[in-house]
Amino acid sequence: YMSGGVGFTQYASATYTDNILEDFCYKGCEIGLDYAGGEMASIKGDKLNMDILERIIRAENDYALTQYEAYPTVAESHFGGSVRACCAAAGVGSAIACATGLAQPTLSGWSLSMLGHYERIGRLGFYGYDLQDQCTACGSYSYQSD
Repeated sequence: YMSGGVGFTQYASATYTDNILEDFCYKGCEIGLDYAGGEMASIKGDKLNMDILERIIRAENDYALTQYEAYPTVAESHFGGSVRACCAAAGVGSAIACATGLAQPTLSGWSLSMLGHYERIGRLGFYGYDLQDQCTACGSYSYQSD
């Protein structure tokens, strides 16, 4: 059982995000490949360090959140803070996935994007539901995580 938040956001994102989610994902992939040198690091046999991953996450998160601030209709199109947070995090996930080709750093990027969004905006969703949107931080890279 999930009462709103991430559960509803995952259900409704594909329907209610217009082309905004698509833009964030394409821009994220572009940013990720730029930092990775034009090709996935896992294909080239390279390993991206955490500093580079943090720069990728910050660049994509800044892009997504700036779009919400610069164009008010983008924020109006996404009816709740958790939708905005999830779409920004999906863009970050695309960036990390395109840069690394690996699932675990992508999940961690999603989590870090949520925390960055929370820090910049003040909350992720409706009051009382913002803690469940941060629930991946403790499970990322932990031993036998969910």
